[in-house]
Amino acid sequence: MQDGERIGGDDPYARLVTAIAERGDRAAFRDLFEHYAPRVKGYLIRLGLDGARSEELAQEVLVTVWRKAASFDPAKASVSTWIFRIARNRRIDVFRRDRTAVLDAEDPSLAPPEAPDPSAGVTASQQQRRITAALGALPADQRDLVRRAFYDDLSHSEIAEATGLALGTVKSRLRLAFAKLRAALGEAA
Repeated sequence: MQDGERIGGDDPYARLVTAIAERGDRAAFRDLFEHYAPRVKGYLIRLGLDGARSEELAQEVLVTVWRKAASFDPAKASVSTWIFRIARNRRIDVFRRDRTAVLDAEDPSLAPPEAPDPSAGVTASQQQRRITAALGALPADQRDLVRRAFYDDLSHSEIAEATGLALGTVKSRLRLAFAKLRAALGEAA
């Protein structure tokens, strides 16, 4: 079947687009994709895109067809005309984006990252050992609550529910644990 061929005035690809629009019909989309993807890719190559970029853009065009299927109007155009118009417009967008994409050599985002301070790794390692020791010095029940709050990312209410403790008990034990951690780590309250 040729693109846009009509059987008794009925475009079978229009039925596929209608099925996509009305029911999100994946099988209809697969059939439409298998038919139009290579044709759209070839069209984009003829418009000057390389093979990889034209394949990527063809996929974007057909994703647009999936998303915008409800906007297709068979009274205005055939499915092939509609799809190739989307492809042409996407190609124009790419051309404009490529033409205006001029890099500014002074842009800070293009500068290489600063080399890390060699002493930072040592300091972080020492800090990690201090924190581990301070957590280990906590009573088991407080250490468990800190683990649930910070490592498991549970709220106080979720901790209370999981442990069977009253919410006020969870909060007071966590406050005690933090006070002990601050004292052990030498931080101000």
